[in-house]
Amino acid sequence: MPEHRLKKGLVQVYTGNGKGKTSAAFGLALRAIGRGLQVYIIQFIKGGFDYGELHIVDKLPNLKLAAFGRGSFITQVPPSDEDVKLAREGFELAEKVVQRGEYDIVVLDEINVVLNLKMIKTDEVLDLIRNKPKHVELILTGRYAPEQIIAVADLVTEMKEVKHPYAKGLPPRTGIEY
Repeated sequence: MPEHRLKKGLVQVYTGNGKGKTSAAFGLALRAIGRGLQVYIIQFIKGGFDYGELHIVDKLPNLKLAAFGRGSFITQVPPSDEDVKLAREGFELAEKVVQRGEYDIVVLDEINVVLNLKMIKTDEVLDLIRNKPKHVELILTGRYAPEQIIAVADLVTEMKEVKHPYAKGLPPRTGIEY
């Protein structure tokens, strides 16, 4: 057990239509590993794409990342069986990682989108929150955070888009958007 184990892990939510939700979670992860904490990031929807964070994770101590998804926006409602299966696999891993309590911080990146698309039930995530070991900090990111999640969270930050280069037709940039 790390000597810097958190005494009380909180629940943080980064949501809203603005850029920066995943970046905020990764910033927190970087700060935590700098202090010797153990961090596990589980990304939903993002597997199968060359995101910049994948190029550094193996070089950082105390950080593990698993991605579940096809690496594309889910435009089909209801989502495909494959998308639902990948979300379910990611959530089952999240349940195991959280309950084992070996990691101080567990990030569920884009879980709010998964909930909005009804790929996982909100009650399942609420159960995860209620039953997490007291020292585990849980970070939930993604647009459309359900009100029930916001209600039980200790910290909620809503990213609001004021201006974005996409509106001018600029494409996503390597190292900035992905």
